[in-house]
Amino acid sequence: APPNNISVSAENCPTPFSRYQAQNFTLLCTAKGGKPAPSVYFKRDGELIEVISYIHPSAEDGGGSAGVRGARPLISRDLDDTKLQRSLSLLDPEGRPARMFTESPERRWTPGQHTQGRQQQEQPSPATEVIPETVVSREFPRWVQSTDPLYYFSHTHISQSDGSVLVQARLTWTLNPQLDNDAMFSCEVKHPALSMPMQTEVTLAAPKGPKLLMTPTRAKVGDTVRITVQGFQNEVFPEPLFTWTRVGGRLLDGSAERDGKELILERVPAELNGSMYRCTAQNPLGSTDTHTRLIVFENPAMMKNTHIPNNGAPRVDVLGLIWMVLALVLTVTVELT
Repeated sequence: APPNNISVSAENCPTPFSRYQAQNFTLLCTAKGGKPAPSVYFKRDGELIEVISYIHPSAEDGGGSAGVRGARPLISRDLDDTKLQRSLSLLDPEGRPARMFTESPERRWTPGQHTQGRQQQEQPSPATEVIPETVVSREFPRWVQSTDPLYYFSHTHISQSDGSVLVQARLTWTLNPQLDNDAMFSCEVKHPALSMPMQTEVTLAAPKGPKLLMTPTRAKVGDTVRITVQGFQNEVFPEPLFTWTRVGGRLLDGSAERDGKELILERVPAELNGSMYRCTAQNPLGSTDTHTRLIVFENPAMMKNTHIPNNGAPRVDVLGLIWMVLALVLTVTVELT
């Protein structure tokens, strides 16, 4: 019986992006339902990856290594002009590391964003502006890996109750975002019952700015506001980690940051009008900051409830003052008599 399902995932994700040092990355390919166990191997951009096999610490009976072979670096990928230019773009003309976008996001505007911001300023009144201001900036590594990657491969066989074998294959290497971003990795499975290998593939990609949705679109004082990540312009793999912060202060609940795809602000006060919130989406390949501005409008219902007691307050103060004057007059009169 051939495998009935194969899938590829990233182990230990979501994980944050490391700006200052390289980190290991592992792809996990799982093949289910094969009798006997199928053979599993990885390809990168259609080329078979030569690996160093080893025994995974969690390997069970039947798992192991198929011997050790020298790792052949992917020379054609290393010499890709696009990737080479991307690596060189991290250096300024004098060869020093360039400033990253997130170091001063307010100074990094594309021409389209600058024009849009000027048009927003020309609006007659901010009360009619319901579109939040969004600024996107990307963060790239501050290190450049100089050595060729070594790919380490391991696989485990787990016997199932129906007589089939669950195969889990792992490919581990030191991730290089300059070269690995946009690289396509495929897992192929061979089995005697298959006329051709089964295949599934993923493309490594850094986040490029999530689409944010704010509800309600016209927030009033006292409303509960939700800022939600709706997705990305392109597919992102592995799964990103989302972190919310408020620019120049803490979140409404007093915390410095919040993780998750949604930020909830309960009963927003008028003081939050114009505040900027940052959504950081990051995976091992890169980090992206997206800023959105919160516009809070006055709530007529709350203003009405507030004005009623305020109108009664002067009458109470006047009555109190009259009674104080009468008491003072009576006191003086008694003393004189």
